[in-house]
Amino acid sequence: MMFRRGFILFLPRLVGLLVVACCSMSIVYMLACTPKGDNQQLALPRVHSPTVKEGYEAILQEREEQHRNYIISLKKQIAQLKAELQGRTEQLKNMQNQYPDSLDIQLDHSKPEKVQANLLAFLRSQVDKAEVHSGVKLSTEYAAVPFESFTLQKVYQLETGLTRHPEEKPVRKDKRDELIEVIELAVGSLNKPDGVSKAKPRVYTASDFVEGIYRTEKNKGTLYELTFKGDAKHQFKKIVLFRPFGPVMKVKNENINMADTLINVIVPLAKRASKFRQFMQNFREMGIQQDGRIHLTVVYFGKEQMNEVKSILENTSKSANFKNFTFIQLNEEFSRGKGLDVGARFWKGNNVVLFFCDVDIYFTAEFLNSCRLNTQPGKKVFYPVLFSQYNPSIIYGHHDSIPSLEQQLIIKKETGFWRDFGFGMTCQYRSDFLNIGGFDLDIKGWGGEDVHLYRKYLHSNLMVIRTPVRGLFHLWHEKQCLDELTPEQYKMCMQSKAMNEASHGQLGMLVFKQEIETHLHRQKLSSKKT
Repeated sequence: MMFRRGFILFLPRLVGLLVVACCSMSIVYMLACTPKGDNQQLALPRVHSPTVKEGYEAILQEREEQHRNYIISLKKQIAQLKAELQGRTEQLKNMQNQYPDSLDIQLDHSKPEKVQANLLAFLRSQVDKAEVHSGVKLSTEYAAVPFESFTLQKVYQLETGLTRHPEEKPVRKDKRDELIEVIELAVGSLNKPDGVSKAKPRVYTASDFVEGIYRTEKNKGTLYELTFKGDAKHQFKKIVLFRPFGPVMKVKNENINMADTLINVIVPLAKRASKFRQFMQNFREMGIQQDGRIHLTVVYFGKEQMNEVKSILENTSKSANFKNFTFIQLNEEFSRGKGLDVGARFWKGNNVVLFFCDVDIYFTAEFLNSCRLNTQPGKKVFYPVLFSQYNPSIIYGHHDSIPSLEQQLIIKKETGFWRDFGFGMTCQYRSDFLNIGGFDLDIKGWGGEDVHLYRKYLHSNLMVIRTPVRGLFHLWHEKQCLDELTPEQYKMCMQSKAMNEASHGQLGMLVFKQEIETHLHRQKLSSKKT
């Protein structure tokens, strides 16, 4: 009891001693850890020192000197930056004078001589920037721009275009005119007197042309190298020409409002109710729910499965609250051209965009906008190149199961191909379709009617927009080529059927399947013996 009372009385003293000890240690630590300068650390003068005023004045003077030096340093840095900026500005002006851009050439109409000089300088710079005088370093083997070769009669091409021929007589007038112009220019250059030789010059003609190669760098120009017969055997003349591309020029800047642009999707159909159900799922999601500015016209041939098709259409109408559809029934033999023509002429509203579609087509909402943007009444019609799906059972045959339709719709060389020989899916204004004369109704059955209409547009003054699109797919289905088709139609049908199945590599694996299995069997036997 006495011990506890003494401890209680001693406790305040102990706390006080600890506080004093802590304060002392803090003071010692501060004195020991105070930073010192390089023999120039200033100490504050003591208040009662006789030199306190002089001390403070010295400190202030030194601080002022430090700030003055800092300001002088900043001014020097600013001056250096200004000089560097001035130099960069002069360099930029020199480059602009040497290589004027398209805006200068386009807008400075007040000085035509300067415009002409700038344009000439720009075109010369295109030659310097192109791979003409020397090669350039390339990252991969695919970065090289290949040449194509030509003679007086043929062009041998890697990019086969829509004709798909590796060699051909140039069928496009612009290509023929281009090569003829180049050969004539080269012949004229060879026959131009050099002013040095006194001998009678040889007269070159187009028949002396041996071969030429050319390639186009998209942002620079086209390089031509032409070889002619020389004055003796094993001697040749080579002429190198370059057609520089001019600067990019602004042609049009316009706002386009498609908020009220309706698309009438016209689908001719006979039977195929299950395919129509699949089509309506796509139509509901993309056309009704996502786009909303769409009308559907179904032209049905015959009566078989008609009630099932009408039921699918009516169920979609009720569930999606969709009333913009028309169902037309024709009691006659199926004709795709006749169905599309009847559907187009049946429309009674204002001028509308017509999208000629098939039941085995899958489209996205983005494609519908492309359909609107690439059509213009009296100006443009749209012929998209769709991506055609290969046979899923071949593509995914080694998988446990075939993926869903949405997962299959990817654009890769293993999954499909650009259907550049097909012209059936097209967008145009109804007025243009009627003015061109519509389909040839004498064509029956499958194929031919789309090419006929396409040629009509090509022979008109309308601009035909032909381009691959990422949102339009042809779904694979087994194709039947009927005996009643004409020989030409049957040939087209069989070609389409062959291309629909799989890629060359995949078909090759099927053709050589037995050889591959035999090889694998031998490999297993060899591994067991060892």
